[in-house]
Amino acid sequence: MELDFFYMTMEFVLLGLANSRHMEITFFLFLVIAYVLILLGNISVISITLMNNFLQTPMYYFLRNFALLEITFTSTFLPSTLYSLLTERKTISLPGCFLQMLFFYCLGTCTLFHMAVMSLDRYVAICHPLHYTAIMNSRFCLQLILSCWALSFFLMFPPTIMTVQLPFCGPNVMNHFYCDASLLLQLSCTDTGFIEELMFIILIIILPGTLTVTAVSYGCIIVTVLHIPSSAGRRKAFSTCSAHLIVVTVFYSTCIYRYIRPAQRGGQDSDKILSLFFSVLTQTLNPYIYSLRNRQVKQALKERILKFSGSLRQM
Repeated sequence: MELDFFYMTMEFVLLGLANSRHMEITFFLFLVIAYVLILLGNISVISITLMNNFLQTPMYYFLRNFALLEITFTSTFLPSTLYSLLTERKTISLPGCFLQMLFFYCLGTCTLFHMAVMSLDRYVAICHPLHYTAIMNSRFCLQLILSCWALSFFLMFPPTIMTVQLPFCGPNVMNHFYCDASLLLQLSCTDTGFIEELMFIILIIILPGTLTVTAVSYGCIIVTVLHIPSSAGRRKAFSTCSAHLIVVTVFYSTCIYRYIRPAQRGGQDSDKILSLFFSVLTQTLNPYIYSLRNRQVKQALKERILKFSGSLRQM
């Protein structure tokens, strides 16, 4: 009897972001705008940094890979969330839920590693400019990027596979807009203590670990910037660093509070708002904070627009 009931649980219900149709439409419009901005911003970064020879430096190499990661990360859940808000269809299949969870956590972890690598790159560029090209050579940059992806899947794949093998024979409703691991474990009809402890340990390693690298790197950068003799140079450097730090602070604070706060079990409406901050809001801001505010990128974008406008006039 229990086995038959287990096979009946072949889909989950995601309650989504709102309880009323009016709020669902509001969230739909907000997320559509955010997704369009994410796609346009990151595709622009990738295109501009690929087409301009003077942007073929380690910094833009990392930004280009980060932009690609941003697109793939948000695409794991935003299209399905938008579809759910538009059609009011709130179910997701068992395989679809597991795939979404796997890619969400693997790509989210990869985002943390990328942010740490980019902060390390800026530290070397600003604090050790004479050794920058020697340290950040093309081979080392490729190794860093591959390490980010490999470590992310190495750390997040085992607990995800363990979760896939769990029996689900109880309620199938999650108060979230994507398949959240902590909520999914609560729906299992067997003991999940080991998986929860394993995921907690992994998150303790990833979040404070990457945050430490990022914080120390920016701390050293700020110390170096304070020794810049030009006040204009200091203001420009602090403007860039402050923008980066705001994004980093929002991303890490919401992630840490959501996933490694004491006695966290998930399922509250506040968890969905926190998830929106680190999975949508920061992703919307990242291409504009990290790349499109950059003077060289703006110059390259302006040249491309002028060139495109000239081509249209000739037609």
